[in-house]
Amino acid sequence: MTTAAFPLASVFPDTAGIDAQHHLTLGGCDAAQLAAHYGTPLYVFDEVTLRNTARSFLAEFRSRYPDVMVAYASKAWINKALARLLAEEGLGFDVVSLGEMAVVRAAEVAMSRVHFHGNNKGADELAQAVDWGIGRVVVDNFHELETLAGICRERGIRQDILLRITPGVDPHTHAYISTGTTDSKFGFPLMTGDAERAVAQAAKNPHLHLVGLHMHLGSQLFEVAPYTQAIDGMMAFAAKMVREQGLVFEEFSPGGGFGVQYVAGEAPPPLSTYAQAITSAIKAACGRHGLALPRLVLEPGRSMVGRAGVALYTVGAVKNIPGVRKYVSVDGGMADNIRPAIYGSKYEAVVVNRMDALPEEVVTLAGKYCESGDVLINDIKLPALAPGDVVALPASGAYCLAMSSNYNLALKPAVLLVKDGNAKVIRRRETLEDLMACDAD
Repeated sequence: MTTAAFPLASVFPDTAGIDAQHHLTLGGCDAAQLAAHYGTPLYVFDEVTLRNTARSFLAEFRSRYPDVMVAYASKAWINKALARLLAEEGLGFDVVSLGEMAVVRAAEVAMSRVHFHGNNKGADELAQAVDWGIGRVVVDNFHELETLAGICRERGIRQDILLRITPGVDPHTHAYISTGTTDSKFGFPLMTGDAERAVAQAAKNPHLHLVGLHMHLGSQLFEVAPYTQAIDGMMAFAAKMVREQGLVFEEFSPGGGFGVQYVAGEAPPPLSTYAQAITSAIKAACGRHGLALPRLVLEPGRSMVGRAGVALYTVGAVKNIPGVRKYVSVDGGMADNIRPAIYGSKYEAVVVNRMDALPEEVVTLAGKYCESGDVLINDIKLPALAPGDVVALPASGAYCLAMSSNYNLALKPAVLLVKDGNAKVIRRRETLEDLMACDAD
């Protein structure tokens, strides 16, 4: 069955389908067989969707703007195989830790295409980034500005930087993933004058080369108006800094935050809408202020990998409380996907091994961990579930694995990359020995 006839095509990978046995297929692989062979919980990434998405970002923005770099936001999830795949598609990377930086470097990505973010980078992290030839450090605060300048002075080098500016725009998303308001731990606020002081300080430091400005409004933005509003303010600020501080405005990043669909009926705008709004706003504002068009750096994370990933779980205990709730427990939960517990995130689900079965009861899919809040989906209508059934949660490619833990000393799941009927392990399942590898006797 093609994805056109697939019941939840908008939240599943491009290659999702149903075979003659009424099993879910991903990348041409029988998902029930994958679960049986590799065990569950299991995360499956579709290579076709990953490559299609990367190409779409490049095409949509480059067709509208002369100079574009797409840097994957590694915090959504990164490992060496994923880094190599996205680098093959022409993407750069943004990283927020020494660990992410090391993974990207181990994948043999050119460090000149890597940008280093974070609101409290350690001196050791900054020194390593400089020594590895990081492309850009996105400086977040005055402490970092001074620390980085000192590191570069000791090495006798000049480091390219962007300044992260907080534009004071409400992105209308969850408070925990909103980063563009003045009340944020991130960036130099425009409203307080810190942004202007940061430009002045960076511009006169001989060991820092200020090439442009960065902003990031937050995650899961379903509206384009916050982008256009913030861009207007950022371009006006850039023009003022060009006049008053001698800023050479070569690069601008509006960050990422492009929305991803998790459930039926809640779709974000198409990528073309984001691309048109962002590029038009930059060109119009630069025209008004007499600025040359800067290089545009985009940082999609969730929107690059979210729909490409599917989580598979096996059903275990079923508890029915008449008149109250029916709990169906699976062998994963908040250790591999904590998003529902901390964000109230919602997901769809299907029964992998019985895709032809009709929904007949409302259940709550619960995890196996020792927390009452360990629930993946509240009140979803599914076919009657029994122990041994395999359930798939689509749109699980972003932040689930990145935020996973060993809570209850759970083993982190294996990860597969699928294409054309072939499955490749790109992360093995943890073992009991892994759990104790760092213990000191």
